[in-house]
Amino acid sequence: MFTGIIQGMGTVRRMTRQGGDALLLIDAPWNGSDLRIGDSVAVNGACLTLTSNSGQGFTAYVSSETLGRTNLNLLKTGDKVNLEKALRMNDFLSGHIVLGHVDGLGKIREKTVRADSIVCGVEVAPGLSRYLVEKGSVAIDGISLTVNRCDKNRFYVNIIPHTAQETTLKIKQLGDQVNIETDILGKYVEKLLHAPPGMGLDFLQLHGFAK
Repeated sequence: MFTGIIQGMGTVRRMTRQGGDALLLIDAPWNGSDLRIGDSVAVNGACLTLTSNSGQGFTAYVSSETLGRTNLNLLKTGDKVNLEKALRMNDFLSGHIVLGHVDGLGKIREKTVRADSIVCGVEVAPGLSRYLVEKGSVAIDGISLTVNRCDKNRFYVNIIPHTAQETTLKIKQLGDQVNIETDILGKYVEKLLHAPPGMGLDFLQLHGFAK
């Protein structure tokens, strides 16, 4: 589990294909002495498992499933990636609950400078847009952000100067693909609403999840 608060940008040193999977070697900007083999790290919002750790960098195995659903498939040597270590029980939850399970890809369609911030318009498939609500949470390439507004299959977020400086969003261009993880609550509510009799709207109302 993660919070969407990026802890640094790493640099891809090498992506080695292994059949349909891949091994990703990343130079990290942190002292990774607190990481152990088998720990989870979010790379552009995708939860990966460490297979080796040198303290200054690490390798992680990337399955064909992850490659097919995320922009990790597009990575090449020298690319910058957002990094976050897994949440610990005593950590401060500063963003929102992020699982590191990317729902799909979005495309940056607009980037507008407004005062000192950047407003980004991101286009997603209809299957994802239904989980995005105004003032709700979304993770873009692992970054916890608030949805300003929604317009059909496009949503808008505000990137403050600090977030732009500390993440890859500053260098993203129009047309670039980004990993999208929607708020987990919406997906579970939808699942319950389509559950067998006894687990529908009446069940949610009874337990205070709906009015």
